[in-house]
Formats: sequence, structure tokens, C-alpha cells
Amino acid sequence: MGKGLSKRYKAVSKAIKLLPENPRHPSLMTHEFTSLKGSYGEKVFDAYAEQSTPAAYRIFWCYGPEPQQITIVAITPHP
Repeated sequence: MGKGLSKRYKAVSKAIKLLPENPRHPSLMTHEFTSLKGSYGEKVFDAYAEQSTPAAYRIFWCYGPEPQQITIVAITPHP
């Protein structure tokens, strides 16, 4: 794994660990992603795994389907 890919993997891993602990953690900069809805019409949120990086990775997620559960919809470079 190259240095850039390793750094990206580390950033995404850290963000995934923060999500269930505190989806509103300041470093995630979570906000609703209004262009997308979940499978059951639920709101989808966009959390930052990276910042100030070209094609910075984002984690798209929603609450559910069970109470106290978060479902990751996609992990992708910023659209």
C-alpha cells in the first residue's frame, strides 16, 4: 500500500470509529446530504473522513434500521 493510500485508509478508519461514538463530532463536520435518501426514505448524512485534500473521502450514512444503529451507505471521494 502506497503512502498516500495508507494515509487515506487511516483517516477513513478514524472517522468510522468516531461515527458510532458521536456522529456530530466536530472533526466529522457531519451534515445532511439532501441529494440522497436512504432505502426507506430516511435522511442521509455526509461525514468528512478527510479535509483540505483533493478528492477528499466522505462517508455517507443514515440512522437505522434499528434504534441506536448507524448504516454506512458509501465511502467515496467527495462528489
